[in-house]
Amino acid sequence: MSQPEPADPEDASEERSAHAPRRLRALAHRYTPHLPQSFQDSINRWLLFGVVIGVVSGLGAVIFYWCLSHATQWLLVGIGGYQPPTTVGEGSGLPNGAFTRPWAIPLVVTGGALVAGILVAWLAPEAEGHGTDAAIHAVHHDPTSLRGRVAVVKVIASSLVIGSGGSGGREGPTAQISATVIAQLCRWLKVPRQDARIAVSAAMGSGIGAIFRAPMGGALLGAELLYREDMESDALMPSFVSSIVAFAVFGTFFGFRPIFGSHSAASFQHPVGLIWYACVGVAAGVAGRAYASIFYGGGALLKRLPVPNAIRPAIGGLCVGLIGLAVPAALGTGYGWIQLEMTSDWLLTTPLWLVLVIPLAKIVSTTLSIGSGGSGGVFGPGMVIGGCAGAAVWRLVHTLPGVTHDPMPYVIIGMIACFGSVAHAPIGVMLMVAEMTGNLTLLAPAMLAMAIATLIVDGKSIYISQLRDRFEYYSLRERGGSLGGHPLSPGPQP
Repeated sequence: MSQPEPADPEDASEERSAHAPRRLRALAHRYTPHLPQSFQDSINRWLLFGVVIGVVSGLGAVIFYWCLSHATQWLLVGIGGYQPPTTVGEGSGLPNGAFTRPWAIPLVVTGGALVAGILVAWLAPEAEGHGTDAAIHAVHHDPTSLRGRVAVVKVIASSLVIGSGGSGGREGPTAQISATVIAQLCRWLKVPRQDARIAVSAAMGSGIGAIFRAPMGGALLGAELLYREDMESDALMPSFVSSIVAFAVFGTFFGFRPIFGSHSAASFQHPVGLIWYACVGVAAGVAGRAYASIFYGGGALLKRLPVPNAIRPAIGGLCVGLIGLAVPAALGTGYGWIQLEMTSDWLLTTPLWLVLVIPLAKIVSTTLSIGSGGSGGVFGPGMVIGGCAGAAVWRLVHTLPGVTHDPMPYVIIGMIACFGSVAHAPIGVMLMVAEMTGNLTLLAPAMLAMAIATLIVDGKSIYISQLRDRFEYYSLRERGGSLGGHPLSPGPQP
Protein backbone atom coordinates (compact mmCIF):
# COMPACT_ATOMS: atom_id res chain seq x y z
CA MET A 1 0.00 0.00 0.00
CA SER A 2 1.51 3.31 -1.06
CA GLN A 3 2.27 5.88 1.57
CA PRO A 4 0.84 9.41 1.18
CA GLU A 5 3.38 11.91 -0.04
CA PRO A 6 4.61 14.37 2.57
CA ALA A 7 3.01 17.77 2.38
CA ASP A 8 4.99 20.47 0.67
CA PRO A 9 5.94 23.14 3.28
CA GLU A 10 5.36 25.86 0.70
CA ASP A 11 1.85 24.53 -0.05
CA ALA A 12 1.09 24.40 3.65
CA SER A 13 2.30 27.97 4.06
CA GLU A 14 0.12 29.10 1.16
CA GLU A 15 -2.87 27.31 2.69
CA ARG A 16 -2.33 29.04 6.02
CA SER A 17 -2.01 32.38 4.25
CA ALA A 18 -5.27 31.78 2.39
CA HIS A 19 -7.13 31.16 5.65
CA ALA A 20 -5.43 34.02 7.50
CA PRO A 21 -7.93 36.73 6.47
CA ARG A 22 -10.88 34.61 7.64
CA ARG A 23 -9.16 33.79 10.92
CA LEU A 24 -8.31 37.45 11.39
CA ARG A 25 -11.93 38.47 10.84
CA ALA A 26 -13.13 35.78 13.25
CA LEU A 27 -10.69 36.83 15.96
CA ALA A 28 -11.44 40.52 15.41
CA HIS A 29 -15.18 39.83 15.65
CA ARG A 30 -14.70 37.98 18.91
CA TYR A 31 -12.85 40.85 20.53
CA THR A 32 -14.83 43.70 18.98
CA PRO A 33 -17.44 45.04 21.41
CA HIS A 34 -20.90 43.70 20.55
CA LEU A 35 -22.68 47.02 20.60
CA PRO A 36 -26.16 47.45 19.18
CA GLN A 37 -25.87 47.45 15.40
CA SER A 38 -27.53 50.83 15.00
CA PHE A 39 -24.98 52.35 17.36
CA GLN A 40 -21.97 50.40 16.14
CA ASP A 41 -22.61 51.38 12.53
CA SER A 42 -23.31 55.01 13.31
CA ILE A 43 -20.68 57.35 12.01
CA ASN A 44 -21.98 60.17 14.15
CA ARG A 45 -20.37 58.92 17.35
CA TRP A 46 -16.94 58.90 15.75
CA LEU A 47 -17.52 62.32 14.27
CA LEU A 48 -18.30 63.64 17.74
CA PHE A 49 -15.52 61.70 19.48
CA GLY A 50 -13.10 62.65 16.70
CA VAL A 51 -13.77 66.33 17.35
CA VAL A 52 -13.15 65.83 21.07
CA ILE A 53 -9.91 63.97 20.36
CA GLY A 54 -8.83 66.69 17.93
CA VAL A 55 -9.46 69.50 20.42
CA VAL A 56 -7.54 67.67 23.14
CA SER A 57 -4.63 66.82 20.81
CA GLY A 58 -4.50 70.34 19.37
CA LEU A 59 -4.45 71.98 22.79
CA GLY A 60 -1.83 69.49 23.97
CA ALA A 61 0.36 70.41 21.00
CA VAL A 62 -0.17 74.14 21.70
CA ILE A 63 0.82 73.82 25.34
CA PHE A 64 3.90 71.73 24.64
CA TYR A 65 5.04 73.90 21.72
CA TRP A 66 4.71 77.03 23.87
CA CYS A 67 6.62 75.46 26.77
CA LEU A 68 9.38 74.14 24.50
CA SER A 69 9.80 77.48 22.70
CA HIS A 70 10.15 79.38 25.95
CA ALA A 71 12.45 76.75 27.46
CA THR A 72 14.73 77.04 24.42
CA GLN A 73 14.85 80.82 24.71
CA TRP A 74 15.55 80.73 28.43
CA LEU A 75 18.03 77.87 28.53
CA LEU A 76 19.87 77.37 25.25
CA VAL A 77 19.66 80.96 23.99
CA GLY A 78 19.57 82.94 27.24
CA ILE A 79 21.94 80.99 29.48
CA GLY A 80 23.87 79.01 26.87
CA GLY A 81 24.31 81.97 24.53
CA TYR A 82 23.56 79.99 21.39
CA GLN A 83 20.79 80.67 18.85
CA PRO A 84 20.05 77.54 16.80
CA PRO A 85 18.87 78.01 13.22
CA THR A 86 15.13 78.25 12.67
CA THR A 87 12.80 77.13 9.91
CA VAL A 88 10.90 79.45 7.60
CA GLY A 89 7.55 78.41 9.03
CA GLU A 90 8.57 78.77 12.68
CA GLY A 91 10.78 81.82 12.63
CA SER A 92 12.42 83.50 9.71
CA GLY A 93 14.75 80.78 8.54
CA LEU A 94 17.44 82.46 10.63
CA PRO A 95 20.93 80.95 10.39
CA ASN A 96 22.57 79.73 13.55
CA GLY A 97 24.56 82.15 15.65
CA ALA A 98 28.04 81.67 17.04
CA PHE A 99 28.68 80.25 20.51
CA THR A 100 29.05 83.35 22.65
CA ARG A 101 29.61 81.25 25.79
CA PRO A 102 30.84 77.86 24.57
CA TRP A 103 31.77 76.78 28.08
CA ALA A 104 28.11 77.11 29.10
CA ILE A 105 26.68 74.75 26.48
CA PRO A 106 27.68 71.43 28.14
CA LEU A 107 26.57 72.79 31.51
CA VAL A 108 23.14 73.87 30.23
CA VAL A 109 22.46 70.59 28.43
CA THR A 110 23.58 68.62 31.49
CA GLY A 111 21.51 70.73 33.86
CA GLY A 112 18.32 70.46 31.83
CA ALA A 113 18.69 66.69 31.52
CA LEU A 114 19.46 66.33 35.25
CA VAL A 115 16.36 68.22 36.40
CA ALA A 116 14.20 66.36 33.91
CA GLY A 117 15.66 62.99 34.96
CA ILE A 118 14.96 63.64 38.64
CA LEU A 119 11.42 64.80 37.87
CA VAL A 120 10.63 61.74 35.76
CA ALA A 121 12.15 59.26 38.24
CA TRP A 122 10.26 60.87 41.11
CA LEU A 123 6.80 61.37 39.60
CA ALA A 124 6.31 59.31 36.43
CA PRO A 125 8.96 56.84 35.22
CA GLU A 126 6.76 56.11 32.17
CA ALA A 127 7.56 59.60 30.86
CA GLU A 128 11.17 58.73 30.07
CA GLY A 129 12.26 57.94 26.54
CA HIS A 130 10.32 58.64 23.38
CA GLY A 131 6.61 59.00 23.99
CA THR A 132 5.28 57.59 20.72
CA ASP A 133 6.47 54.09 21.60
CA ALA A 134 4.72 54.34 24.97
CA ALA A 135 1.48 55.29 23.20
CA ILE A 136 1.85 52.37 20.75
CA HIS A 137 2.45 50.02 23.67
CA ALA A 138 -0.68 51.24 25.43
CA VAL A 139 -2.80 50.71 22.31
CA HIS A 140 -1.71 47.07 22.09
CA HIS A 141 -1.81 46.20 25.78
CA ASP A 142 -4.24 48.42 27.64
CA PRO A 143 -5.41 51.64 25.96
CA THR A 144 -6.61 53.12 29.26
CA SER A 145 -3.45 52.34 31.24
CA LEU A 146 -1.68 55.68 30.69
CA ARG A 147 -1.61 57.66 33.93
CA GLY A 148 -2.83 61.25 33.90
CA ARG A 149 0.24 62.68 35.59
CA VAL A 150 2.40 61.38 32.73
CA ALA A 151 1.06 64.12 30.44
CA VAL A 152 2.12 66.91 32.81
CA VAL A 153 5.51 65.37 33.56
CA LYS A 154 6.12 64.75 29.84
CA VAL A 155 5.51 68.40 28.98
CA ILE A 156 7.94 69.67 31.62
CA ALA A 157 10.63 67.01 31.19
CA SER A 158 10.70 67.16 27.38
CA SER A 159 10.78 70.97 27.43
CA LEU A 160 13.77 70.86 29.76
CA VAL A 161 15.69 68.20 27.80
CA ILE A 162 15.12 69.58 24.29
CA GLY A 163 14.99 73.23 25.34
CA SER A 164 18.42 72.97 26.97
CA GLY A 165 19.93 71.51 23.80
CA GLY A 166 19.26 67.79 24.14
CA SER A 167 18.66 66.01 20.84
CA GLY A 168 15.02 65.02 20.54
CA GLY A 169 11.84 65.58 18.59
CA ARG A 170 8.60 67.30 19.51
CA GLU A 171 6.25 64.66 18.13
CA GLY A 172 6.89 61.94 20.72
CA PRO A 173 5.94 64.04 23.73
CA THR A 174 2.95 65.45 21.86
CA ALA A 175 1.76 61.95 20.92
CA GLN A 176 2.09 60.70 24.49
CA ILE A 177 0.41 63.79 25.95
CA SER A 178 -2.57 63.50 23.59
CA ALA A 179 -2.85 59.74 24.03
CA THR A 180 -2.68 60.01 27.83
CA VAL A 181 -5.51 62.52 28.12
CA ILE A 182 -7.73 60.53 25.76
CA ALA A 183 -6.87 57.30 27.60
CA GLN A 184 -8.04 58.88 30.84
CA LEU A 185 -11.21 60.10 29.16
CA CYS A 186 -11.91 56.60 27.79
CA ARG A 187 -11.42 55.14 31.26
CA TRP A 188 -13.77 57.68 32.82
CA LEU A 189 -16.44 57.07 30.18
CA LYS A 190 -15.91 53.28 30.33
CA VAL A 191 -15.35 53.13 26.58
CA PRO A 192 -15.07 49.51 25.30
CA ARG A 193 -11.53 48.32 24.74
CA GLN A 194 -11.61 48.22 20.95
CA ASP A 195 -13.04 51.73 20.72
CA ALA A 196 -10.49 52.95 23.27
CA ARG A 197 -7.70 51.52 21.07
CA ILE A 198 -8.98 53.49 18.09
CA ALA A 199 -9.39 56.65 20.15
CA VAL A 200 -5.85 56.50 21.55
CA SER A 201 -4.45 55.75 18.07
CA ALA A 202 -6.28 58.75 16.65
CA ALA A 203 -5.03 60.96 19.48
CA MET A 204 -1.45 59.86 18.86
CA GLY A 205 -1.63 60.61 15.13
CA SER A 206 -3.51 63.88 15.43
CA GLY A 207 -1.05 65.19 18.01
CA ILE A 208 1.86 64.47 15.68
CA GLY A 209 0.01 65.97 12.72
CA ALA A 210 -0.84 69.13 14.64
CA ILE A 211 2.64 69.99 15.86
CA PHE A 212 4.10 69.27 12.40
CA ARG A 213 1.22 71.11 10.68
CA ALA A 214 0.61 68.02 8.57
CA PRO A 215 -2.93 66.76 9.21
CA MET A 216 -3.14 64.18 6.41
CA GLY A 217 0.19 62.58 7.31
CA GLY A 218 -0.69 62.62 10.99
CA ALA A 219 -4.01 60.89 10.37
CA LEU A 220 -2.33 58.07 8.46
CA LEU A 221 0.46 57.75 11.02
CA GLY A 222 -2.11 57.06 13.72
CA ALA A 223 -3.12 53.94 11.80
CA GLU A 224 0.31 52.96 10.40
CA LEU A 225 2.60 53.23 13.42
CA LEU A 226 0.94 50.39 15.29
CA TYR A 227 2.29 47.67 12.99
CA ARG A 228 5.35 46.91 10.90
CA GLU A 229 3.43 45.29 8.04
CA ASP A 230 -0.15 46.40 8.48
CA MET A 231 -2.46 49.31 9.20
CA GLU A 232 -5.27 49.79 11.72
CA SER A 233 -7.91 50.59 9.11
CA ASP A 234 -10.65 51.12 11.71
CA ALA A 235 -8.72 54.13 13.02
CA LEU A 236 -8.59 55.96 9.69
CA MET A 237 -11.93 57.76 9.75
CA PRO A 238 -11.66 58.91 13.40
CA SER A 239 -8.05 59.94 12.71
CA PHE A 240 -9.05 62.07 9.74
CA VAL A 241 -11.60 63.94 11.84
CA SER A 242 -9.37 64.39 14.90
CA SER A 243 -6.29 65.32 12.87
CA ILE A 244 -7.94 68.16 10.95
CA VAL A 245 -9.50 69.51 14.16
CA ALA A 246 -6.15 69.34 15.97
CA PHE A 247 -4.46 71.09 13.03
CA ALA A 248 -7.10 73.85 13.13
CA VAL A 249 -6.64 74.34 16.87
CA PHE A 250 -2.85 74.44 16.66
CA GLY A 251 -2.85 76.69 13.60
CA THR A 252 -5.14 79.18 15.33
CA PHE A 253 -2.32 79.92 17.74
CA PHE A 254 0.80 79.41 15.62
CA GLY A 255 -0.30 79.69 12.00
CA PHE A 256 -0.86 77.23 9.19
CA ARG A 257 2.28 77.79 7.13
CA PRO A 258 4.32 74.63 6.36
CA ILE A 259 7.27 74.26 8.73
CA PHE A 260 9.88 74.42 5.98
CA GLY A 261 7.92 76.84 3.80
CA SER A 262 6.45 76.11 0.39
CA HIS A 263 8.88 74.49 -2.05
CA SER A 264 6.55 73.72 -4.92
CA ALA A 265 9.23 74.74 -7.44
CA ALA A 266 11.28 71.63 -6.64
CA SER A 267 10.09 68.89 -8.98
CA PHE A 268 11.08 65.67 -10.71
CA GLN A 269 12.20 66.69 -14.20
CA HIS A 270 14.34 63.99 -15.80
CA PRO A 271 14.40 60.16 -15.61
CA VAL A 272 18.21 60.18 -15.21
CA GLY A 273 17.66 61.77 -11.84
CA LEU A 274 16.17 58.49 -10.61
CA ILE A 275 19.70 57.09 -10.46
CA TRP A 276 20.72 59.70 -7.92
CA TYR A 277 17.46 59.46 -5.99
CA ALA A 278 18.11 55.73 -5.74
CA CYS A 279 21.46 56.63 -4.17
CA VAL A 280 19.56 58.78 -1.68
CA GLY A 281 17.44 55.71 -0.90
CA VAL A 282 20.57 53.67 -0.20
CA ALA A 283 22.03 56.38 2.04
CA ALA A 284 18.72 56.87 3.85
CA GLY A 285 18.31 53.13 4.38
CA VAL A 286 21.81 52.77 5.81
CA ALA A 287 21.25 55.79 8.03
CA GLY A 288 17.87 54.48 9.20
CA ARG A 289 19.21 51.04 10.02
CA ALA A 290 22.16 52.56 11.86
CA TYR A 291 19.78 54.86 13.74
CA ALA A 292 17.67 52.01 15.12
CA SER A 293 20.69 49.81 15.91
CA ILE A 294 22.75 52.50 17.63
CA PHE A 295 19.77 53.97 19.47
CA TYR A 296 18.77 50.73 21.16
CA GLY A 297 22.25 49.27 21.40
CA GLY A 298 23.64 52.46 22.90
CA GLY A 299 20.63 52.83 25.17
CA ALA A 300 21.20 49.32 26.53
CA LEU A 301 24.84 50.18 27.29
CA LEU A 302 23.86 53.42 29.02
CA LYS A 303 21.40 51.56 31.23
CA ARG A 304 24.25 49.38 32.49
CA LEU A 305 26.01 52.35 34.01
CA PRO A 306 26.20 51.94 37.81
CA VAL A 307 24.33 55.18 38.51
CA PRO A 308 20.72 55.96 39.50
CA ASN A 309 18.21 56.24 36.66
CA ALA A 310 17.71 59.93 37.42
CA ILE A 311 21.40 60.65 36.77
CA ARG A 312 21.84 58.82 33.47
CA PRO A 313 20.21 61.56 31.33
CA ALA A 314 22.64 64.09 32.79
CA ILE A 315 25.61 61.97 31.70
CA GLY A 316 24.14 61.76 28.23
CA GLY A 317 23.48 65.51 28.28
CA LEU A 318 27.09 66.28 29.12
CA CYS A 319 28.28 64.22 26.16
CA VAL A 320 25.73 65.87 23.84
CA GLY A 321 26.87 69.32 24.95
CA LEU A 322 30.48 68.47 24.12
CA ILE A 323 29.52 66.99 20.74
CA GLY A 324 27.43 70.08 20.01
CA LEU A 325 30.46 72.35 20.31
CA ALA A 326 32.01 70.56 17.32
CA VAL A 327 28.78 69.74 15.45
CA PRO A 328 26.06 72.25 16.45
CA ALA A 329 23.41 70.31 14.50
CA ALA A 330 23.57 67.71 17.30
CA LEU A 331 21.79 70.17 19.62
CA GLY A 332 18.02 70.54 19.94
CA THR A 333 15.47 69.42 17.37
CA GLY A 334 17.74 70.16 14.39
CA TYR A 335 14.88 71.28 12.12
CA GLY A 336 16.64 74.56 11.33
CA TRP A 337 19.59 72.60 9.99
CA ILE A 338 17.34 70.88 7.45
CA GLN A 339 16.28 74.34 6.31
CA LEU A 340 19.91 75.38 5.88
CA GLU A 341 20.83 72.24 3.97
CA MET A 342 18.06 72.93 1.47
CA THR A 343 20.14 75.84 0.11
CA SER A 344 23.06 75.19 -2.20
CA ASP A 345 24.99 78.25 -0.99
CA TRP A 346 25.23 76.96 2.56
CA LEU A 347 25.80 73.36 1.54
CA LEU A 348 28.64 74.17 -0.87
CA THR A 349 30.44 76.54 1.50
CA THR A 350 30.31 74.21 4.49
CA PRO A 351 33.30 71.89 5.01
CA LEU A 352 32.63 68.48 3.46
CA TRP A 353 33.56 66.65 6.65
CA LEU A 354 30.83 68.49 8.54
CA VAL A 355 28.19 67.72 5.91
CA LEU A 356 29.09 64.03 6.05
CA VAL A 357 29.30 63.79 9.84
CA ILE A 358 26.02 65.54 10.73
CA PRO A 359 23.81 62.41 10.28
CA LEU A 360 26.08 60.31 12.49
CA ALA A 361 26.36 63.08 15.09
CA LYS A 362 22.57 63.32 15.23
CA ILE A 363 22.23 59.57 15.70
CA VAL A 364 24.73 59.56 18.55
CA SER A 365 23.35 62.67 20.24
CA THR A 366 19.77 61.34 20.11
CA THR A 367 20.96 58.07 21.61
CA LEU A 368 22.69 59.93 24.41
CA SER A 369 19.76 62.27 25.07
CA ILE A 370 16.75 59.95 24.73
CA GLY A 371 18.33 56.50 24.92
CA SER A 372 19.80 57.40 28.31
CA GLY A 373 16.31 57.96 29.71
CA GLY A 374 15.79 61.56 28.74
CA SER A 375 12.41 62.69 27.50
CA GLY A 376 11.82 63.52 23.84
CA GLY A 377 10.83 62.10 20.48
CA VAL A 378 12.73 60.10 17.87
CA PHE A 379 10.58 61.04 14.87
CA GLY A 380 12.07 64.52 14.37
CA PRO A 381 15.71 63.40 14.70
CA GLY A 382 14.98 60.62 12.22
CA MET A 383 13.87 63.14 9.62
CA VAL A 384 16.91 65.32 10.34
CA ILE A 385 19.17 62.30 9.89
CA GLY A 386 17.51 61.39 6.59
CA GLY A 387 17.43 64.95 5.28
CA CYS A 388 21.10 65.48 6.09
CA ALA A 389 21.97 62.13 4.48
CA GLY A 390 20.21 63.29 1.32
CA ALA A 391 22.10 66.57 1.45
CA ALA A 392 25.39 64.69 1.80
CA VAL A 393 24.58 62.65 -1.33
CA TRP A 394 23.87 65.85 -3.27
CA ARG A 395 27.13 67.41 -2.09
CA LEU A 396 29.09 64.39 -3.34
CA VAL A 397 27.41 64.12 -6.78
CA HIS A 398 26.25 67.69 -7.52
CA THR A 399 28.64 68.09 -10.46
CA LEU A 400 27.51 64.91 -12.25
CA PRO A 401 24.93 64.73 -15.09
CA GLY A 402 21.27 64.57 -14.10
CA VAL A 403 21.77 66.15 -10.67
CA THR A 404 19.63 69.19 -9.91
CA HIS A 405 21.37 72.46 -9.11
CA ASP A 406 19.25 72.66 -5.95
CA PRO A 407 19.78 70.18 -3.05
CA MET A 408 16.21 70.63 -1.85
CA PRO A 409 14.75 67.53 -3.59
CA TYR A 410 17.51 65.36 -2.14
CA VAL A 411 16.86 66.66 1.37
CA ILE A 412 13.11 66.14 1.09
CA ILE A 413 13.43 62.61 -0.31
CA GLY A 414 16.06 61.76 2.29
CA MET A 415 13.65 62.73 5.07
CA ILE A 416 10.90 60.60 3.58
CA ALA A 417 13.00 57.52 2.85
CA CYS A 418 14.92 57.40 6.13
CA PHE A 419 12.19 57.72 8.68
CA GLY A 420 9.44 56.22 6.56
CA SER A 421 11.45 53.02 6.32
CA VAL A 422 12.71 52.78 9.90
CA ALA A 423 9.26 53.64 11.33
CA HIS A 424 7.54 51.25 8.88
CA ALA A 425 5.08 54.03 8.05
CA PRO A 426 5.86 54.86 4.41
CA ILE A 427 2.56 56.45 3.38
CA GLY A 428 2.08 58.61 6.45
CA VAL A 429 5.65 59.90 6.49
CA MET A 430 5.60 60.53 2.74
CA LEU A 431 2.50 62.69 3.00
CA MET A 432 3.67 64.37 6.18
CA VAL A 433 6.95 65.53 4.67
CA ALA A 434 5.07 66.66 1.56
CA GLU A 435 2.82 68.79 3.78
CA MET A 436 5.77 70.12 5.78
CA THR A 437 7.52 71.26 2.60
CA GLY A 438 4.49 72.21 0.50
CA ASN A 439 5.64 69.85 -2.25
CA LEU A 440 3.73 66.94 -3.77
CA THR A 441 5.69 66.69 -7.02
CA LEU A 442 8.52 64.56 -5.61
CA LEU A 443 6.38 61.62 -4.55
CA ALA A 444 7.40 59.47 -7.54
CA PRO A 445 11.17 59.52 -6.85
CA ALA A 446 10.40 59.40 -3.13
CA MET A 447 8.58 56.11 -3.65
CA LEU A 448 11.67 54.65 -5.34
CA ALA A 449 13.95 55.85 -2.54
CA MET A 450 11.50 54.57 0.08
CA ALA A 451 11.39 51.10 -1.50
CA ILE A 452 15.19 50.85 -1.54
CA ALA A 453 15.53 52.16 2.01
CA THR A 454 12.89 49.70 3.24
CA LEU A 455 14.81 46.77 1.75
CA ILE A 456 17.95 47.91 3.56
CA VAL A 457 16.22 48.57 6.90
CA ASP A 458 14.45 45.19 6.66
CA GLY A 459 12.92 44.26 10.04
CA LYS A 460 14.61 47.01 12.07
CA SER A 461 12.24 49.50 13.66
CA ILE A 462 12.69 52.59 15.78
CA TYR A 463 9.46 51.63 17.59
CA ILE A 464 9.96 48.36 19.45
CA SER A 465 6.32 48.22 20.57
CA GLN A 466 5.10 47.74 17.01
CA LEU A 467 3.56 44.37 16.21
CA ARG A 468 3.91 42.61 12.89
CA ASP A 469 0.22 42.91 11.93
CA ARG A 470 -3.31 42.74 13.27
CA PHE A 471 -3.34 38.96 13.03
CA GLU A 472 -0.50 38.80 15.57
CA TYR A 473 -2.41 41.08 17.92
CA TYR A 474 -5.66 39.09 17.76
CA SER A 475 -3.84 35.75 17.87
CA LEU A 476 -2.02 36.68 21.04
CA ARG A 477 -5.24 37.85 22.62
CA GLU A 478 -6.92 34.62 21.59
CA ARG A 479 -4.21 32.60 23.31
CA GLY A 480 -4.16 34.89 26.32
CA GLY A 481 -0.49 35.43 25.51
CA SER A 482 1.76 38.35 26.18
CA LEU A 483 3.75 40.87 24.26
CA GLY A 484 7.13 41.77 25.68
CA GLY A 485 6.16 40.36 29.07
CA HIS A 486 2.90 42.33 29.30
CA PRO A 487 -0.17 40.09 29.45
CA LEU A 488 -3.06 40.72 27.15
CA SER A 489 -6.37 40.14 28.84
CA PRO A 490 -9.57 39.80 26.84
CA GLY A 491 -11.56 42.97 26.33
CA PRO A 492 -15.10 43.55 27.57
CA GLN A 493 -17.35 40.63 26.80
CA PRO A 494 -21.08 40.87 26.07
